Amino acid sequence: MSRPVPHLPVSRLLLWRHGRTEWNAAGRFQGQLDPPLDEEGCRQAACAARHLADGGQLPEGTVVVSSDLVRASETAAALTGRLGVPLRLDPRLRETGLGSWEGLTREEVAERHPEQYADWLAGRPVRGRGDENPAEVPRRALAALLDLPTAPLAVVVTHGGTSARLMEELLGLGPEHRRVLGPLANCAWSELAVQRDRWRLIRHNSAAPTVAAGARAVGTVGAPGAGASPEEGAATAVVDGAPVQDADAVA
Repeated sequence: MSRPVPHLPVSRLLLWRHGRTEWNAAGRFQGQLDPPLDEEGCRQAACAARHLADGGQLPEGTVVVSSDLVRASETAAALTGRLGVPLRLDPRLRETGLGSWEGLTREEVAERHPEQYADWLAGRPVRGRGDENPAEVPRRALAALLDLPTAPLAVVVTHGGTSARLMEELLGLGPEHRRVLGPLANCAWSELAVQRDRWRLIRHNSAAPTVAAGARAVGTVGAPGAGASPEEGAATAVVDGAPVQDADAVA
């Protein structure tokens, strides 16, 4: 039996991942630690905010809500400053807590916790690192969205892991589909909308043109003029010609 469709105060969502941090550039697990945007991340946020605000993509009455971690709130503030709307901060939109991995690089995790790292690479549950229960992430994120006012669109500024879990929940994807969708690149976004009483993925890994030059979003789902439909699959994030690491690693 399929899961019931989550009914939210909005029927359209734009899930926007924060801009780059120094830890992102180093491939360091961030989790719920709080490094700020680096210079490139600030540029990405400003560019994406200009593209979204000036491109006629956001209807009047759009609400903007963000994780309270600084890398997300700084990204969101670039948009609310252009729109002239208030910024809502909600800790329930924080990244997945990664326990003892937070602050470590992939190489450091592989050296210190080889069995955990092997499980993570294989997509198996990782035990013993003191992390957050993955099932709790979509629950708390959905609770944050349920508290939004009625609006035509909500821009939700969050993190790689949290956005992935939220999309899976809205689209009815189970744990076995965890890596069906590629991770969001820094300052890229996905758009979901209610169509025929179900949430559907309209775009995935979209980015402003100058941001996309450094972190290309390949094969956008359902993009206007792209000749694609939501059934044709999701995009793959690429940075400098190489696949982006798993969202949890660079969130």
